[in-house]
Formats: sequence, C-alpha cells, structure tokens
Amino acid sequence: MGKKVAAGFVIFRLSKTIEYLLLQTSYGINHWTPPKGHVDPGETDVMVTAFRETLEESGLHEEDLEIYKDCKKILNYQVNGKPKEVHYFLAKLVNPKAEVKLSNEHQDFKWLEIGEACRIVGYEDMQSTLKEFNEYIIKTNNNLSK
Repeated sequence: MGKKVAAGFVIFRLSKTIEYLLLQTSYGINHWTPPKGHVDPGETDVMVTAFRETLEESGLHEEDLEIYKDCKKILNYQVNGKPKEVHYFLAKLVNPKAEVKLSNEHQDFKWLEIGEACRIVGYEDMQSTLKEFNEYIIKTNNNLSK
C-alpha cells in the first residue's frame, strides 16, 4: 500500500498581529494542527481535499478564505510506520464574522501568534512551515513588521 496523502490550510487572520488557527485533536496525544485530512477516493486535486476538510473540521467555508496558491508546503513523515504526505496551502481569513465550528475530531481551537503557534504544534516540520508562511505574509503585506 502506498503513502497516505492529506491536504489542508494554514489559516491566518490579521488584527494587530498575525494569528494562526490551530485545532486540538480529540484522539491520540491531542496534538495541535491546522485543519487537514486525507484525500478521499475520487478527489484528484488536493485543493478540493483542503477545502472539504477545512469545512468539516473548522466550519470555515471557501468564501471565508483567500487562498495563496503560490505559498504551499509539502510535508513527508511517518505515521505508525507508514509514509504520509501532507499538502498545506496558506489561507487568509477574509470573513471576520466567520465562526470556527469544530467537528468531533477536535476538542479545542486557538488563534495564536507565531511564537506560541510554533510552541504548541511541537513538530519541527510544522514549526518550520509556520515560520516560512509567516515570512511570506510579512513580505506580501507591506504594512506589517516583524
């Protein structure tokens, strides 16, 4: 059997700072992660998976988000001894009235600045993804500073 493929969005919002949406799983070690999930049979585009999983896990709709298709990261790692490939795209929350509504797969969510977001995700590859995306946001939003 081949590797599992998943996709999701690293969602951020701008207020006085850049904040990232992280969801706490209700299974396993209850780790924190951006919304993501496995590609379903028949899904040929990981972007379709990312939208579906984001809606299922966070309640955020496609129209709530602005997608930065040129800002993508693919993570490869092992889960229970099997290879997994996760496609993350950067997405900005553009609907300030959109509310996060968790599925039963998650028990909590937080909007966090980069330092706390990196601390809470724990995994090095996710930390570096957040940092890379954060640099991209700063670079493409002239009114932001580090």
